[in-house]
Amino acid sequence: MDGETLKLVREAISAERFDRYQQGLPGPEAEARALRRYVWNIEVSAALFGPLHILEVIMRNAMHQRLQVLFGRVDWWSDPAVNLHHPARRMALSAIEQVVKDKPRHAPADVVPALTFGFWVSLLGRGNDYETRLWRPALHRAFPGFRGKRTALHSELQYLRKLRNRIMHHEPIHHRHLAADHATLLRAIGYVSAETADCVRRFDRVPQVLAKKGAVERGEIPPSF
Repeated sequence: MDGETLKLVREAISAERFDRYQQGLPGPEAEARALRRYVWNIEVSAALFGPLHILEVIMRNAMHQRLQVLFGRVDWWSDPAVNLHHPARRMALSAIEQVVKDKPRHAPADVVPALTFGFWVSLLGRGNDYETRLWRPALHRAFPGFRGKRTALHSELQYLRKLRNRIMHHEPIHHRHLAADHATLLRAIGYVSAETADCVRRFDRVPQVLAKKGAVERGEIPPSF
C-alpha cells in the first residue's frame, strides 16, 4: 500500500483510533505495521466471537431452565419473588419493552435472547441476596462443571463480559494476553457443558490466529477478516 493510500485509510479510520495501534512501533514502517495490526485485531476479535457466542447462548439457556423450575413459570423474571436488584430489573424491563415493540404478540421465549449477557452475569452477583435465593436452590445446577464459590464464577464471567464488550464495540484487544483469555473462555463453556466445550475446540480457530500475529505485523503473511 502506497503512502497516500495509507494516509487516506488512517484518516477514514480516524487518527485517534489508528494511533492506538501504532504505539510502540518504531521506524518508518510504523504506520504500515499499525494497519496490519489493526486488521489482525479484527481477525482475532472475529475468531473469539464464535466461542463467546456459544458461551452466551448455552449459559442463558441453562440459567433460564433452572429459574423456570425454581419459580414454576416461564416468565420467571415477572415473579415478584425473584426480587431482581435495580440494575437487573432495569435490563429486564428494557428487554421486554424492545420485544413488545418489535413483536406485540410475543411469547416469554422471545424475551430470553433479548436479555443481555450482562443481565445473566448479574444474576450470579450479590444482588438481593442472590446467594440464598437464586444460586443455592437453582443456579449452581446450571454450571455442573464448576466447583467453587458463586463469587469466583461471577468474577470470571464478569471478566469475559468485559472482553466481549470490547470486541462488540470494536476496541483494541491485540495487547491483551489473549491466550489466557481464550483459555478462560473455554473453561467457562465447560462449566455449563463439557461436551459443548469439546465441540468448540474442534471448530475454534483462535490458536491459529494467535500464532500468526507476529508474522502478520511484520508483513510476512497477510491478515484477513
